[in-house]
Amino acid sequence: MNEDTARRPPVTRRGIRTRQALVDAARVIFERDGYLAARLTDITAEAGCSTGTFYTYFNDKEEIFAAVMEATKNEMLHPGMEHVDGVDDPAAIIEASNRAYFDSYRRNAKLMQLLEQVANIDPNVRELRQARSRVFIERNASGIKDLQARGLADPDLDSVMASRALSGMTSRIAFSTFVLNERVDFEELVYTATRLWCNGLRIEHHPSMREATDKS
Repeated sequence: MNEDTARRPPVTRRGIRTRQALVDAARVIFERDGYLAARLTDITAEAGCSTGTFYTYFNDKEEIFAAVMEATKNEMLHPGMEHVDGVDDPAAIIEASNRAYFDSYRRNAKLMQLLEQVANIDPNVRELRQARSRVFIERNASGIKDLQARGLADPDLDSVMASRALSGMTSRIAFSTFVLNERVDFEELVYTATRLWCNGLRIEHHPSMREATDKS
């Protein structure tokens, strides 16, 4: 997808609603039929609008796929963490973040599978996937840098490289669990990923982490 030719977002309420209906419909069709088999006519039928209306908001299937993935990216970046008692405890925050991320990944597993598949054959989607990864890496690197500045994480680590390693680990284990359907207990997944993050950053473990996991 060429950003220079991408359709501009609508500014009217009606336009915003129509575009969102198309994005919601596209998600249904992509999850049902896959990317390659998905047809624009099926998307417009699901959205209850005409093909002409589709081209008011999107140039092609690739562009609306990018819009669907943008929505999931925003959900997974800001998944709505539960309240964390003791917000100064970095291990507790990492645990809550991992839990929210895995839960969001589980909800979006079909789309994450499609993103991985299409990125292998479409260079534009590959760039979309890479750009998406960079956003997560930069967000996590910022958090690591803040912990280092507060004296709560290993100061000798490069925050970006540490984020690449830990974010990559978290993403791949989520893929294998929720896309490849490996049998993993969800609470054990959260606990293990959190402990590895804490070990990697040399953060003391939240004392009740395992106890809380066992009681869940």
